[in-house]
Amino acid sequence: MHMTRTLPLAASLALLLSSTARADEGMWLPTQLPSLAEPLREAGFRGDPAALADVTQAPLSAVVKVGGGTGSFVSGDGLLVTNHHVAYGVIQYNIKAGANLIDDGFVAQARGEELPANPDFRVLVTTAFDKVTDQVLADAKGKTGRAYYDAVDAASKRLVAACEAAGNVRCSVATMDYGADFYRVTQLELRDIRLVYAPPRAIGNYGDEIDNFMWPRHAGDFTFLRAYVGKDGKPADYSADNVPYQPPAFLKMAVEGPKEGDFAMLAGYPGITYRNRTAAEFEAQVGHVLPARVAVFDALIAQIEAAGKANAEARTRYASQLQSLKNNRKRAAGELEGLQRSDAARLRATDEAGMLAATRGAQKQQIDQLQQLLAQGQALGDRDLLLGLVAGQTQLLRSALTLERLRLESAKPDAQRETGYQQRDQALIEGQLKQVQRRYDAATEKALLTVLLGRYQQLPEAQRVPAFDAAFGRTPAELAKALDALYGATTLGTESERLSRFAAARQGQPLADDALIALAAKLVPAQLELENARKTREGDLLRLRPAYMQALAAWRAKQGRASYPDANSTLRVSFGRVTPLAPRDAVAYAPLTTVAGIVEKNTGTVPFDAPRPLLEAIAKGDFGSTADPVLKTQTVDFLTNLDTTGGNSGSPVLNAKGELMGLNFDSNWEAVSASWWYDPRYKRAIHVDARYIRWLLAKVYPAPALLREMGVPAQ
Repeated sequence: MHMTRTLPLAASLALLLSSTARADEGMWLPTQLPSLAEPLREAGFRGDPAALADVTQAPLSAVVKVGGGTGSFVSGDGLLVTNHHVAYGVIQYNIKAGANLIDDGFVAQARGEELPANPDFRVLVTTAFDKVTDQVLADAKGKTGRAYYDAVDAASKRLVAACEAAGNVRCSVATMDYGADFYRVTQLELRDIRLVYAPPRAIGNYGDEIDNFMWPRHAGDFTFLRAYVGKDGKPADYSADNVPYQPPAFLKMAVEGPKEGDFAMLAGYPGITYRNRTAAEFEAQVGHVLPARVAVFDALIAQIEAAGKANAEARTRYASQLQSLKNNRKRAAGELEGLQRSDAARLRATDEAGMLAATRGAQKQQIDQLQQLLAQGQALGDRDLLLGLVAGQTQLLRSALTLERLRLESAKPDAQRETGYQQRDQALIEGQLKQVQRRYDAATEKALLTVLLGRYQQLPEAQRVPAFDAAFGRTPAELAKALDALYGATTLGTESERLSRFAAARQGQPLADDALIALAAKLVPAQLELENARKTREGDLLRLRPAYMQALAAWRAKQGRASYPDANSTLRVSFGRVTPLAPRDAVAYAPLTTVAGIVEKNTGTVPFDAPRPLLEAIAKGDFGSTADPVLKTQTVDFLTNLDTTGGNSGSPVLNAKGELMGLNFDSNWEAVSASWWYDPRYKRAIHVDARYIRWLLAKVYPAPALLREMGVPAQ
C-alpha cells in the first residue's frame, strides 16, 4: 500500500522549529536555520541566520567533506585544516625508510615540499543541494519490495548522471526521514590533495586509546592539507604543474579564544544517526548488536597488535586500520554504556507506545508491516556484520571481490551498473588498488580472516551461506588449510597484477587466473543473492518508514517537541555554548584544558610521551598572543554542548562572529551514545582550541608561512 503524502515532513517540521528548538540539540539542515533565528540569537549568534541557509555562500561554502570526516578552508590558496586522525591515512601513506611521519610529524617548508595524499583521498566541496523528491518517487508509486528499490535507485542514478555530465563534480541523492524526501547533492571533487603540516603522533594523538572519548583531554588533533587543481582551475589528478585551488570562501582563524558560556556553532558532515529508529531497533542495539560488535572488534584488534609486535613492517602498514578499529570498538562500548545509562530503550519504547496509540488506519497498518520487516532483518544481523567485515577489513580479498564485481558490472550499460562500480567510480577503485601493498601483510590478513570466518562458522544454519561454507570449510582446521592455500598461491600482492586485472575488469573481460580471483568468482554470486534480499527489504523500508516518520512528527508536535532528520552524511549545523560537564555525583569538569595537563599526564612512554620540543616550550612559558587572558597560560582543548557524531571529526567550530575558534575531534565517554539518544545532561563535544594550533605553529614546530597565509599573528 503506497502512502498518500500531503505536506512534506521537513516542511511540517519547520513550522515547529522557532518555538520548540533547543540550542543544544539538533543536527539541522542549513535550510532550516532561518526558522531558528530566535534560538540562534538567544544562544549568542551575531550573524544573519538567513545567510546560513545557502551552502554555496560563506561561511558554509568553506566547509568541506575531507576523506571520512570534515574540514574547512582557511586561506584563499586551498589550505584546509582537519583532524590528525582524519588525515592519518595520508600521513601513513607517505611513510618511507628514514621518515616516519606518524611519529615525527611533518612540516612543508615550501609548497614544493608538500606531499601527495593516497590516490583515493578526496575533498568534496558542496555546490548545490536540491530537493528532488517528486523525480525520485515518480516511478515508485504503487510498487513494493525490490521493484520499489529499483525505481528509486534508477531515478537516483538518472539524476546523478545528469548532474555529473558536465564533469568534475561528484553527485549523490540523499534521503531525508528514511524515504519521505530526497535531495540531490552536487560536490566539486578535488583529487590532488597534499600534506602540508602534521604534528607528531605524541601531539596529534596524545593519550591515544586511554584518553579516547575522555575528558579532560590534551590532544592537538589537527593537520593541514592543501587542495590543488589544474592550471585551468578544474579538478585534476596529481601533477607537479597543478596550482592551489581557489575556494569559494575560507574561514578566518579567531584570535580570541572560547570561554565558558560563549556561543559556539559547528558545521560538518555527520555520518549516520538513529534517533528516529523504532523501539525494537533500540532494544536490539542494546541487547545484541553493540555487544557483538565489541567482541568482534576486540578480536581483530588483538590480531593486528600481535602481528605488529612480531613484525615492525606490519605494524606500520596496519597503523591506520588499527586506529580505526580501536576507535570503532571504543565507540561501540561507549554507545552501549550510554544507552543503558540513559535508559534509552525503555524511554523510546514508552514514547513509541504513545505514538502508536494515537495512530490509526492505513498509517498504522504500514507501521505494523514495517515492524515485521525489521524483525526479519535483525535475525540476520550477525551474518551481515561478519561478512561485511570480511571484505571491509581485508586488502587482497577485498581487491579480488571488487575486481570480480567490477567485471560483472562492466558488462552492463553504465546506467544499470551497481552504484560504486559505474564509470564514475573507476578512478576511486584504481586508487584503492594502487595502495594495497602499503596496507597489507599476508600473515595479518589471514589472521583477521581467521577471526571473522571462524565466528561465521559458529552461526546457526539459517544464517549460513553455502558458497562461503564451500570455500572456507565448516571447521577451524578446514579454514586454516583454505587460507594457507589461497594466500600461498595468489599474486594479487603485487600492484601490477592487480592493475592488469583492473584493466580487464573495467572492460568486462575475463580476469587472469589467480587463487583469490577464482575464489571471488564463487563468492560474488552469493553476495549478489544476499544483496538482492537486502534490496528487497530496503525497498519496503523506504516505502514504509515514511508512515512511521509522519506519525512520529505528529506525536512530537502534540508534545511541543521539534524534530530534525537523522544525519546521513549531508551538511548539517549545530549550535550551543562552551559548557562544563558534571557526569557523576561530586565530579565536575571545567570546559577548558591547558598545557599544564600535558605535563601532568606525561610519563615519557607511549601514549603519554610528550615530545621534548613541546615540553621545553611549555617550560619556557612563552605563549604570546595565544595565552588565555584569564587562565594566564596556553589552552589546549575545550568542551561545548554541540550536537555531533561520527563524520563530524574535523568540523570547524565557529564563534559568534563566524570565526574558526576550534576543530571538533571527539565526544566524551558519557555521550558516545548520542548517535541514538541525545541526553543533555551528558552530551558534550571535544575540540582542539585554535589558539593551541597557532602556538604550535609559532613556537614549537614553526610554520610561520602558514600563519602569514592565514592572516594571524606569528607571536
